[in-house]
Amino acid sequence: MCGDIRNVAVIGAGPAGIATAKQLLAENHFESIDVFEQQASTGGVWNYNSFAPSQDLSIPQTNPHQPLEEPIWECPGPAGQVQPIPLFVTPMYDRLESNIPNFLMKHSDDSSLEDQPLFAGHEGVLEYLNRYAEGVQHLVKFKSQVYDVRLEKDNGKDQWLVCTRDLISSRVTEKIYDAVVVASGHHYVPMVPDIPGIQKWNEAYPGTITHSKYYRTPDAFKGKKVIIVGNSASGIDIATQISTVGALPLLNSKRSEAPEYQRTAPWKREMPEIAEFLPPSASLPRAVRFTNNEIECSIEAIVFCTGYYYSFPFLSSLCPPVVVTGERVESIYNHLFSIPHPTLAFIGLPYKIVPFRTYEGQAAVVARVWSGRLSLPSDREMRAWAAQRIREKGAGKKFHELTNLEDFRYHNEMVDWALKARPGKGDESTVPPRWSKEEEVVRKNIPAIKRAFAEMGQERFAVGSLEELGMKLW
Repeated sequence: MCGDIRNVAVIGAGPAGIATAKQLLAENHFESIDVFEQQASTGGVWNYNSFAPSQDLSIPQTNPHQPLEEPIWECPGPAGQVQPIPLFVTPMYDRLESNIPNFLMKHSDDSSLEDQPLFAGHEGVLEYLNRYAEGVQHLVKFKSQVYDVRLEKDNGKDQWLVCTRDLISSRVTEKIYDAVVVASGHHYVPMVPDIPGIQKWNEAYPGTITHSKYYRTPDAFKGKKVIIVGNSASGIDIATQISTVGALPLLNSKRSEAPEYQRTAPWKREMPEIAEFLPPSASLPRAVRFTNNEIECSIEAIVFCTGYYYSFPFLSSLCPPVVVTGERVESIYNHLFSIPHPTLAFIGLPYKIVPFRTYEGQAAVVARVWSGRLSLPSDREMRAWAAQRIREKGAGKKFHELTNLEDFRYHNEMVDWALKARPGKGDESTVPPRWSKEEEVVRKNIPAIKRAFAEMGQERFAVGSLEELGMKLW
């Protein structure tokens, strides 16, 4: 089904792209593996820029089909002496700590993340990822933006014309590949829902509405009446930070229940979804109405922590398109292979997961399928999987959502699949292990572990394990 694959392009050198490059290299099969990264270093979304990014955000933002992101240029030394560095806005913010314990979050073949606090800060995670990438750095073309990937046919075989632009010299390069891995993440196009009245409200009070992608520190919210929309991990964390400086109670508008320990936080008031942004008036200034018909006035800041669309502008020429609504990737098998074009794979589409190990399992399967040591199911079987997934989860944003240990089951399925590979030149030791029963127990108890960690205050930074936290789960 995939033919003889020798040359592979990987788009992105973040955690997913590096895991993919390692698995491809370990197969000892591919003649060329080129990893394209638009940033100046590895780390992907974990690269933190301390500057306050200018907000290039439509209100509402409901269109996933956005152009390629333009770099912000930083010159670290005197002009003319040091090459400028292209920076890109990531959702990383100051004082962000991971929401997964270090021993679960780490890659299976590098335990050094356990040298960091139990819930590592973004600096520690980035340091870990850069070190993890050292063995495949020679494959990465930095400051190189993929602007187009086009399907070509060679005697009926799918091939891919990958077009890149060197962000320093503006030199354009085109090269044909047998297969392409998209590992560029999905934290690029923010999602801001089209709530009645939001556009005119934003025009009346410009700069009041923002998205978590542009949040950096709580300083700008000092003394302000704030609404946080959403209660995902970033929503809870950003709300906690702003509560230290903003007017209390902070209003948290959410669709689903927050974790139990957050529901009792004394500094916030939980509210249902916003039903309407009310027109400006003297009697109701800066007002919103919630679905329970309560009205809050004098709102000085609203931060939408409502996630992102799937968006791959470099694949816009594909027909049928891989993205339609932006809530999922179309015609995909097992969150991994394009069904009409199995030489196009996506690493890292699922969310609400323990990510690094998941990427390893996915990449192990892709490498072995493309080296010919594993076979894909038939086209009919792959389409049946996608249809069943839609029946179970719907055709919207829950399609790629893996909850209630579904991410662990998915990873174990990937591992089992990879281990079925026929003998070859590949290094089988690179296949990550299955999740254990003990790790499943930890996964179920992450909210309680996180709460105990946070309650230690500044002393938490010296805590690197469950034992040091005083917790025993088995």
